[in-house]
Amino acid sequence: MKAARHAKILELIAAFQIETQEELLLALRDAGFAVTQATISRDIKELQLVKQMGENGRYCYTAGASAGAGEPARDLQSIFSHAILKVDYAGNTVVIKCRSGMAQAACAALDSRQIEGVVGTLAGEDTIFVLVRNETQAAAFTRYLAEPDMR
Repeated sequence: MKAARHAKILELIAAFQIETQEELLLALRDAGFAVTQATISRDIKELQLVKQMGENGRYCYTAGASAGAGEPARDLQSIFSHAILKVDYAGNTVVIKCRSGMAQAACAALDSRQIEGVVGTLAGEDTIFVLVRNETQAAAFTRYLAEPDMR
């Protein structure tokens, strides 16, 4: 449940400009998560969320960019370790099967890495399609996602 809640939090802050813990709490409750303010506070700390100035000039929660260019981001590791069930490719398309309801958050975390060779991503409820430039890159990307650091 915690992994699904964390994935939903990352999805919500990527989709909406959430300024307060109260807004996050209400958004999670609307999404079907029974949470308390104390839980939200712990989740923010565990996910290492930070507030940055949004498009509206107000400070909103965002996933911090604490990882360097060559190392996997913690949010990506956390989401992938809980969300991803299977990774495979065909041609230049990588297919990532996820637990139900977690694909969009995992995809947002994946997009935040801006991985070279990835042309674009598309997520549903339990599947992510990743378009890469060629089959060689698809195979390499599939191996990258299967590394222990990523899962």
